[in-house]
Amino acid sequence: MLLSRLAETRIALAGTRSRNAKRDLIAAVLREASDDDVEIVVSYLSGSLRQRRTGVGWKSLQTVPPAAEESSLTVGEVDAVFAHVASLSGAGSTAARSAAVQTLLARATADEQDLLRGLVFGELRQGAMEAAVQEGLAAAFDVPVAAVRRAAMLMSSTTAAAVVLLGGLEALEAVGLRVGVGIQPMLAASAPGPDAALEKTGLPAVVDYKLDGVRLQVHRSGEEVRIFTRSLDDITARLPEVAEVARSLPHDQLVLDGEVLSLRTDGRPEAFQVVASRTMSSVDIAGPAQNGPLQVFFFDLLHVDGRDLLDAPLAERLDRMRQLLPENVTVPRRVCTTAAEAADTFADAVKRGYEGVVIKNLQAPYAAGRRDAAWVKVKPRHTFDLIVTAAEWGHGRRQGWLSNLHLAAPDPGSAKLIMLGKTFKGLTDELLTWQTKRFLELEVRRTPSTVYVEPSTVVEIACDGLQVSTRYPGGVALRFARVLRYRPDKSAAEADTIDTVKALSPIIDDAGDAR
Repeated sequence: MLLSRLAETRIALAGTRSRNAKRDLIAAVLREASDDDVEIVVSYLSGSLRQRRTGVGWKSLQTVPPAAEESSLTVGEVDAVFAHVASLSGAGSTAARSAAVQTLLARATADEQDLLRGLVFGELRQGAMEAAVQEGLAAAFDVPVAAVRRAAMLMSSTTAAAVVLLGGLEALEAVGLRVGVGIQPMLAASAPGPDAALEKTGLPAVVDYKLDGVRLQVHRSGEEVRIFTRSLDDITARLPEVAEVARSLPHDQLVLDGEVLSLRTDGRPEAFQVVASRTMSSVDIAGPAQNGPLQVFFFDLLHVDGRDLLDAPLAERLDRMRQLLPENVTVPRRVCTTAAEAADTFADAVKRGYEGVVIKNLQAPYAAGRRDAAWVKVKPRHTFDLIVTAAEWGHGRRQGWLSNLHLAAPDPGSAKLIMLGKTFKGLTDELLTWQTKRFLELEVRRTPSTVYVEPSTVVEIACDGLQVSTRYPGGVALRFARVLRYRPDKSAAEADTIDTVKALSPIIDDAGDAR
């Protein structure tokens, strides 16, 4: 298949908000792809290369050769180039990678160059996220979308599920949970308060304390333990104390979902950065080092001794957890039968230093790989995960540091990042030092006052709501924004969208009234 076919599809996907139209565009391309190309095409439609890391830096692609007049590249040729690039190492590898990519770009048309640059950096905001690609696969192969989704989450990859699908529906349905292979975690929706959350989950509901730690998935098979992050990086070697907890449990095969965090001597949770300093597999963030033991708290059980529990209702999974796990490694929780009980549990969690709560539907299965309304997180303030697009040089005591952050949220229906405001509040000297070094590494251009950066860094921002603004393209701006923490565990694709921000935060008019 010619790369130009995907470049055309990318433009068409960015030009429509219709979910059905996206599905049909993706299905049409997949029907045209050969069996040899399907895996590559699915990966590119999802917005990423098959090679997770290529070593190609943002700066090396700031200058591109003149575009080709006619299309000639095939997706197979492109994949082969990046496989070669990813294999390079040692002295001279940086120059060799750059030369190989420049040669590839010289054969690409202008639209193909845009596609390739987006694939290299995972920044294709074409609206064809994984869910849409899964729907397109189902339509192209005439199979139920639920079967595609299930296989994708069990194999940790829509691309891998597409390869299995070449063998037909029977092969797809034969895919099962394998202990030792990470599966995509279930994610929570958001609500501004417990009452709004209960409108989604219903009553009775279980209310879990929301831990400000690092999400873990722990697999045990005999004495072998593997520990995965939410992005499915294997960090087993970093958490020997968690592995020991798993080995101490009286079952031979287990898959558990939970979080790891550090507790202070008074029992209150430590800051996220303390845990992240030991567990993150991406760029380390500024924060105090974690030298003491970490503690794991589990909140779900997905498999035990040969039996998968993904489709079992949460109530059954919790019953099995109570039989299996000691209380000291289980997340604090309460089954609530009234809205007042849920509100009290939320207030108690916040009082004890936790982030908030996650309210869960007791009858729901485990919706792996999806953000599902059966789980709804509630925090005591408006917080959003936004993308840093630039930083301004500081003044006075902050001179020499990059300080004031430009914050944006992606528009899910277009290829744009929507700026929501700026802030320098909440930045410690430690964070200022870290972000100055990091953003200079990610620099793409600058003016005398501002360094514009690769839009890949996610930061958690607290604010008092949104205010009407004619200055920013989204028509709203953050009100009293302040930095809480950087999120190295999240990619830019996981940032809150402009639609999510508007839905979860009250808009304050010029008179200061919410509406």
